[in-house]
Amino acid sequence: MNIFVGNLDYTVKESQIQELFEQFGSVSSVKIIKDKLSGKSRGIAFVEMDEDGEANTAISNLNGFSLKSRDIAVMEARPKEENKSSFQKRDNFKRY
Repeated sequence: MNIFVGNLDYTVKESQIQELFEQFGSVSSVKIIKDKLSGKSRGIAFVEMDEDGEANTAISNLNGFSLKSRDIAVMEARPKEENKSSFQKRDNFKRY
């Protein structure tokens, strides 16, 4: 299961998140999302856990957990939706 983790302190490391989630089961991967330009954390991460039961236990126990003085938000990640921005529809723009 893919798990969204939000409201992270910008100094939290992937290893710290992995250690936190491993209390509830096996963690396949941890990915902190970083700003493309600055390379700094955006305060969110995704954790992948193989077993849904372990993932659900982690979610229920860690949602609202205080990590580095911030209450983190933990929930099942929603599937990424296709960006439907009108700016992607280049047919609407004339090229000169």
